[in-house]
Amino acid sequence: MQLFDWIVLIVTLLFIVGYGSWKTKGSKNVEDFILGNNETPWYTVGLSVMATQASAITFLSTPGQAYHDGMGFVQFYFGLPIAMVVICLTFIPLYHKNKVFTAYEFLEKRFDVQTRSLAAILFLIQRGLGTGLTIYAPAIILSALLGWNLTGMNIIIGVLVIIYTFSGGTKAVNVTQKQQMFVIMSGMFITFFLILHYLPNDMTFTSALHIAGANDKMNIVDFSFDPEEKYTIWSGITGGFFLALAYFGTDQSQVGRYLSGKSVKESQMGLIMNGLLKVPMQFFILLTGVMVFVFFQFNPVPLNFNPNNKIVIEKSAYKEEYHVLEKKLDKLSEDKKVINLLYIDQLNQDYDNPILRKELVNLSNKEKDLRDRAKEIISRADSNSETNDKDYVFFHFILHYLPKGLIGLLLAVILSAAMSSTASGLNALASTTAIDIYKRNIKTEKSEKHYLNATKFFTLFWGVIAILFACVGTLFENLIQLVNIIGSIFYGTVLGIFLVGFYLKRVQAKSMFISACISQFVIIIIYYFMVYKQEKLGYLWLNFIGAILTIGLALILQFLFFKGDKKDNSDLILEE
Repeated sequence: MQLFDWIVLIVTLLFIVGYGSWKTKGSKNVEDFILGNNETPWYTVGLSVMATQASAITFLSTPGQAYHDGMGFVQFYFGLPIAMVVICLTFIPLYHKNKVFTAYEFLEKRFDVQTRSLAAILFLIQRGLGTGLTIYAPAIILSALLGWNLTGMNIIIGVLVIIYTFSGGTKAVNVTQKQQMFVIMSGMFITFFLILHYLPNDMTFTSALHIAGANDKMNIVDFSFDPEEKYTIWSGITGGFFLALAYFGTDQSQVGRYLSGKSVKESQMGLIMNGLLKVPMQFFILLTGVMVFVFFQFNPVPLNFNPNNKIVIEKSAYKEEYHVLEKKLDKLSEDKKVINLLYIDQLNQDYDNPILRKELVNLSNKEKDLRDRAKEIISRADSNSETNDKDYVFFHFILHYLPKGLIGLLLAVILSAAMSSTASGLNALASTTAIDIYKRNIKTEKSEKHYLNATKFFTLFWGVIAILFACVGTLFENLIQLVNIIGSIFYGTVLGIFLVGFYLKRVQAKSMFISACISQFVIIIIYYFMVYKQEKLGYLWLNFIGAILTIGLALILQFLFFKGDKKDNSDLILEE
């Protein structure tokens, strides 16, 4: 990194932290700190919702996901727009009608304190893990590629977020996320067009798509009914719908964003904005990853993108064996470049040569074989090494091929995204702990200032917990998948509780609590044996199974064992 890159990076981050702290300092009470006095306009709600979900993991892992596996991951988001409509019609009016600080406060009014506490605890577990991961993801990659200390990176990111979240609460999160989204999308658009500029002069964008298609990177929709396939249109619409419904409808890190809206209409418009823009945004990020793949058809590429593995190999007895594979890859890269240039020339003459397409596929298969053999050597050299390098692909391109100044901007993009998601997570964790756990169970009446200070304390507390979790985290197959897997294990049960609360008036507290406990236990078992151990089921289905199981068990228990339990909840639901 050059001096100019450091200046761009530091100035961007300090501006975000400083502006957020200055603009929102001096919260007078809990309502101001958690709900921002309900002063947030719809466009800020929309940007804040988008920024909360678009963590650094999105901008590090998603391009790498597309580089290796193509555009199919976009199907994960197909159910999201439908979920936004359902939330706007049901969830938002109910939350505003019942004047809640957190989503889980509604559950005590509808059921009892046990059900409220269970949902809050499930949220705290999964969001606590997720928030630590939003710090850890960029920290581990930045430390590996830049040689920075990993623990130091975790602490820097965490402390920057704690400063303005502690100072201004929800207002600070909303205000800073507007700047963060601007930085994030500016950096991604500039990078995308630079990639196109770096491609061979006689190569059009259409030709680039043809090369990507020849390598199976443009298979956007998969209509397969195979449950083992992670991403199909069916798992996206069904599992993705339930995950989005749970995440945006019951996760306080998102609910808190639109509860701060000026009115029901403003909150609804913000979510609709997210529903309209989210899929195109993810499509664009994936397409950027595909263009990085096309770029590397004409430029040198490492055998493994994770620089830590290169260090491991150089210190091992397998160094020469690895170097042999590197030479083969260099030769293969030259062959790929020649064939791709010939293919472009044919495309420019309006002829999609099937022989050259077949040769491109053949060369890609040979490259994949070399990479798999390299991973085996790395594992032999150090069994603890993470051979999967998806999360390092995009950053390798940034560091080695972007001009000075832009590297600093892209680093700012990654850190801004990390800070954005982490801030929302901390704010939600603090709000839930203060309102749903602490305030609900404290025996004596306290002042507003006491609860405000308690919420700030829990912001600091969860910030420290997230940093500690980030410091002991380990890299998974792909960070974007890990975040969604964690959510999928817990979200289905929580969503089931809320759907029963909203729509099934006759189901009461005892049956609801028991069914939720059983459902969560069953989902953990299914995940361990069907997803983690055997990979017989795509993890997205856990959301659907968890929600349906929770609802079904609640109905069975209510009508078989607790039929006599009755409570008038007509004022808490919309229409039955």
